Amino acid sequence: MADMDLLDPFVRMLDDVAGADAVRALEAGGSTRPIWQAFADSGYLDALVAEDAGGAGLALADLVPLVAALGAHALPVPVAETMVARALLAGAGIAAPDGPIVLVSSLAQPVPAALLADHALVDMGEALVLSPIAALMPQPTGVHGSLAALLSGTPQGPVLARPVGGLRPIAAVLRALLIAGAVARLTDMACAYANDRVQFGKPIGRQQALQQMLAVMAEDMVACRIAAQLGASRWPQVPVALAATAKITTSAAATRIAASAHAVHGAIGISEAYDLQLLTRRLHEWRLADGSEGYWAGVLGTARLDHGASTVDWVRAAIFA
Repeated sequence: MADMDLLDPFVRMLDDVAGADAVRALEAGGSTRPIWQAFADSGYLDALVAEDAGGAGLALADLVPLVAALGAHALPVPVAETMVARALLAGAGIAAPDGPIVLVSSLAQPVPAALLADHALVDMGEALVLSPIAALMPQPTGVHGSLAALLSGTPQGPVLARPVGGLRPIAAVLRALLIAGAVARLTDMACAYANDRVQFGKPIGRQQALQQMLAVMAEDMVACRIAAQLGASRWPQVPVALAATAKITTSAAATRIAASAHAVHGAIGISEAYDLQLLTRRLHEWRLADGSEGYWAGVLGTARLDHGASTVDWVRAAIFA
């Protein structure tokens, strides 16, 4: 199936039910029901589920533009996470619950969208547990507009086999894809604003300093896209080296692009009524989720040092094999 056959109706659905006003309503405590029902009715939630289990049998690489579109809409609902969880549950012969599911790679860190989830698929180190979110006693982080939560308690529910490497590499790739979509939208917004905003009789985008800033944003945007696509290329197994590469690249770029986008927009960028801050707040949240660039740099460095071959040979074997 062509990317556009999947993407076009998906983006239309997002525009209809998950625009900026809907995101603001969620942050204000609104219900996820209208948004979630649209996704449930669409069939996209079972895109990664095997065909013999009633799904579409797609690979994560096929869904790269869809997850990026979720990021571009700054949507805090765990749609991509639920797609992955439903595929893992179907592979284990466990019926998936109807509502949103978050992936929990660690109970030590805030989990994005946990305040909107009904269930959590928790990595316990030796196995995965599908637990009602209530059993994990979600507590808000206190960050403005965040729907992430700190989880504790003991997961309760069906147990299934843990993927090789655990949930963290998979979750990290999803965060990388979301970041890639958000930074593409931010770059477009910054370029459009620089062309439209006139000072001293000419668009501010004609200033050399801004042109340089926008050029660097575009470079980072493309790097994020390539790294995230690479991370998603090996589903259902996600090698640690690919996850690390994707998350390091996108998380490091997230802070630069957020800062540059706000610099281009000036004071309007932090306005509640302007969409820029919806995206940059999500960027900072996704950057830290499931390991920041610092965490994954340590993982990648350790993997390299444990390999006896030259760096070039190791990169070929670990990332491009």
